[in-house]
Amino acid sequence: MGRYNHNLVHAKSRKLTDDMQGLSDGIDVEFSEALADHDDLVAQERAKAADERAKARAKK
Repeated sequence: MGRYNHNLVHAKSRKLTDDMQGLSDGIDVEFSEALADHDDLVAQERAKAADERAKARAKK
């Protein structure tokens, strides 16, 4: 008799959910500062600060 392998039994469903995580709607949207609201500008500043922290950490 064979052994029960949980990973083989459930790998298909796990693979389907993993593949769906990376899917996008296929719409490429360009950022426009003219149409940006306050939340967009704050998010952009936070992203820039995070990039700078990551670069500083990588240099250490």
